[in-house]
Parts: sequence; C-alpha cells; structure tokens
Amino acid sequence: MRVAVVQLSAQDDRGQNIQAAVARVRAAAEAGARLVVLPEYTSGWASRLKADLAEAPGGEFHEAMSQVAAERQVTVIVGALEPSSQEGRCVNVALVYGPDGAACGRYEKVHLFDAFGVRESEVLDPGAPGQAVVVEVDGLTVGIATCYDLRFPESFRLLADAGAQVLAVGAAWADGPGKADQLEVLVRARAIENTAYVLLASQDGRGRSGHSQVVDPVGRPIARAGDESAPDGVIVADLDPEFLARVRDQVPSLAHRKYAVIPRA
Repeated sequence: MRVAVVQLSAQDDRGQNIQAAVARVRAAAEAGARLVVLPEYTSGWASRLKADLAEAPGGEFHEAMSQVAAERQVTVIVGALEPSSQEGRCVNVALVYGPDGAACGRYEKVHLFDAFGVRESEVLDPGAPGQAVVVEVDGLTVGIATCYDLRFPESFRLLADAGAQVLAVGAAWADGPGKADQLEVLVRARAIENTAYVLLASQDGRGRSGHSQVVDPVGRPIARAGDESAPDGVIVADLDPEFLARVRDQVPSLAHRKYAVIPRA
C-alpha cells in the first residue's frame, strides 16, 4: 500500500490551512497514495493555544477534508481542534475520512503536552485513556495517536493489541535543543517495539521540528522530509505487508509480552 505523510506549517488562518491541506492531499493522491496522514493542528495552530482555533464538526475545515477524501478516493487522517463540552475549552482530535468522504474514525489526544513551558491543559480537555482507534485501509490495520503520545509506549501497545500493523501519528513537535533527536528516537522505538510501520506527519515552521517520515517495522526510515522524492512536503512510501509479516515471524515480541496495559483511572 502506498502512503503519504504531509509536512506543513499551519497558522491561525483557517482558510489558508484548508488550501494547504487540500493541495497536499491532492498531490499525495496523484503520487498514488491510498492513505494520507496530515499533522496535528492542521486546522489551526498558534504558538499559544486559544479556543477560537476550534471548529465544530460540520464546519468548513471538516467539510473540506471530507470532500477532498471523496474527490481523490483516499483515506485521510488529519489533526484538528474541536470545541469541548466545557465553554472556552477544546479537544485535540485526529479525524479519519474514508474514500467516500464519510467520517470513519475519531481519536481524542490522551496525553496533553504540559512540558518545556507549554501547558496544553490550560485549553484542552484530554481524551479518555484506553481508547484504541484503528481503521482498515486496503487490508492493513492503522492505529492512530498524536504527538506527545509518542513518549508513552503504552498507548501504542493498546493499538498493537487492537490489531494495528501501521501506526499513524500527527504531530506539531515543539522545536528546541535536542527535541528533533528525541523525536527521531521515539518514532523508531515505537516501530521496533511494536514491529509496525510508523507514519509521522509533523508540522514544520517556527517553533516546530518537522522531521516527518515513514519508518519500517525494524526501525529504518524509508522516506523522510528533505528527500529528493518528497517535494512540497509530501513524503510518499510503499508499505509491504509481506515484509511486515516476516518481521513479526522472526521477532515475535508482541506474542512474548508478559504484561498487559491497564489504563489508569
């Protein structure tokens, strides 16, 4: 299956973000991708989160993502902000639209980034721990996580237990000393320990690390931002189910596990 991860710099102008996201989904589809993963906060980003970046389901961003998925008959996973049930607060969501444009998955970010001087919890409500959101794309099971979740391997074990063979992660990974190196290590570790492909779609631009990439089940980056084959922020790679099966047969670490993941109340 051919996939694409998108690297872009979202801003607080929703219209510009829609144009950028739609153009990249179209470019990915033209390159043959059947699954397109866009970053966290694609609908709107600011160096300091604010509630007016959120859009309710059915709004123009949601409609644009649904329409481009149907137009190009691809599955789209994209990060957005939606209002929460509490006034003035939001939920960080990863939305899934199928090739018919229908919404077919929704993950609410569980781990909020309260670190390095940033406090997402001032604006965001967390998702419920223990949710494992997976979708089927061309015979492969894709599990969904978001950014800071990468530091919590239990989240990815839950996805593996739910059958995930591919792990799709949208991010707006903060820039700073050593941050890009940490991102590289975490993405490769999540791939190795779960013997799964990892698709990282990460924002670039001021305050963000970029480094979008596709990593194979033994932890090797097979496509990444900056490659000659990844122009205009669209990174394309082919996933091989037979290779995945061979790796899991040779290193059956998931079957050898002695511990289960139990969400904390």
